[in-house]
Amino acid sequence: MSKQYETVIGLEVHVELATKTKIFCGCSTAFGAAPNTQTCPVCTGMPGSLPVLNKQVLEYAIAVGLATNCDITRYAKFDRKNYFYPDNPQNYQISQLYLPICRNGGVEIETAEGGKKTVGIHEIHMEEDAGKLIHDEWEDCSLVDYNRSGVPLIEIVSEPDMRSAEEVIAYLEKLRLVIQYLGASDCKLQEGSMRADVNLSVREAGAEAFGTRTEMKNLNSFKAITRAIAGETERQIDLLEAGESVVQETRRWDDTKGESYAMRSKEDAQDYRYFPDPDLVPIAVSEEMLAQIRERQPEFRTEKMKRYREEFAIPDYNIEIITGEKPLADFFEATVALGSQPKKVSNWLMGETLRLMKEREVDATDLCFSPENLAKLIALTDKKVINGSVAKEVFEVMFEKDVDPEQYVEEKGLKTVNDEGALKKTIEEVIAANPQSVEDYRNGKEKAIGFLVGQTMKLMKGKADPGTVNQILKELL
Repeated sequence: MSKQYETVIGLEVHVELATKTKIFCGCSTAFGAAPNTQTCPVCTGMPGSLPVLNKQVLEYAIAVGLATNCDITRYAKFDRKNYFYPDNPQNYQISQLYLPICRNGGVEIETAEGGKKTVGIHEIHMEEDAGKLIHDEWEDCSLVDYNRSGVPLIEIVSEPDMRSAEEVIAYLEKLRLVIQYLGASDCKLQEGSMRADVNLSVREAGAEAFGTRTEMKNLNSFKAITRAIAGETERQIDLLEAGESVVQETRRWDDTKGESYAMRSKEDAQDYRYFPDPDLVPIAVSEEMLAQIRERQPEFRTEKMKRYREEFAIPDYNIEIITGEKPLADFFEATVALGSQPKKVSNWLMGETLRLMKEREVDATDLCFSPENLAKLIALTDKKVINGSVAKEVFEVMFEKDVDPEQYVEEKGLKTVNDEGALKKTIEEVIAANPQSVEDYRNGKEKAIGFLVGQTMKLMKGKADPGTVNQILKELL
């Protein structure tokens, strides 16, 4: 009988912070600029240049620490982690080893069985990002872009408390939401502002000691993480079953091939020759600063869901989806604050908005239409100025270009025809042209009226109220 194995997983999650400037200099952190246009002597590691800590980085790190139940280190320091790589301009990275800013925290996740489980957080430390290597296959060379060098990161190091890909995703989702709600990062995996290294080992079920772990670097989608965990678990079990041993190493997961390959043997702290950074002063966190950051902590998702249940008569499922993306929750609240009915706002977000986001691959942070214009569109349908299908057409244009729906309806002549005489005349024409449907309806086939309503709407170019059409049809029949 084959042995039963258990997977043991810990994560190192790198999160790019949403500061306007880099961690130790005044260069912009905006995504997508031309290569090497957001650099200066500090972030390109020029001799004699001196780093100065960006206070906002410290505040974000503490805020994330408080939200994940960590102890805040009152006297913290930066260290130099020495390694030589083309995208690392100083040949060392400024990070924190000995006195990281946050320690001993944890977040609660829901398990597949519906229970709750706490995943421990060993520490959170601040550090700078490296540059980016671009491999030019045409010229057969590698180029370096230092725009990302010096972009502020926090690294959240978990305890090895996770036992499956499902628990890993639940933990990442929880972190992503906490950090998004704090406004500390947009946590867009596809842009690299949140990426995870997976430390994984397997052991016989019931064993006390951990197996030998490997680390898979820079996974930036939940799908890739799930596949990498399955692939690496299987690889390690196959080795153990064959009587071989797992080598402690860093591996790269190739998501297209669905396999991982060794990059280098796993380094230990001494390989990096860490020492305190002589150019940066230690950080003393005062009671006053801690109190101010605590005071500014936002309403997190759990509290928001509770409040929505009490304040707004909308289904639990809608509450779950809307609060699952902070930009959607903000949008919902802003539209309701303009006087729109919560139920109607929720329906527009859950229906058309989510449909178009999925269809056009738009992230909630990139929605371009405004709460003001959604509130106007809802008012236009409430007042029966336009009908439901016209409202959907207008919304599509609004989703793309944030047009003012009132102006757009006016310019395009989309208002519902409320002239009963004209409507009645059209309906009479439809009745005359469709004797079979009329007979079907009179013989008790209720569905036949739907066809007649459709024909009327077609002739009216969609600019009639279906309810009114239905009513007049029934009177005439």
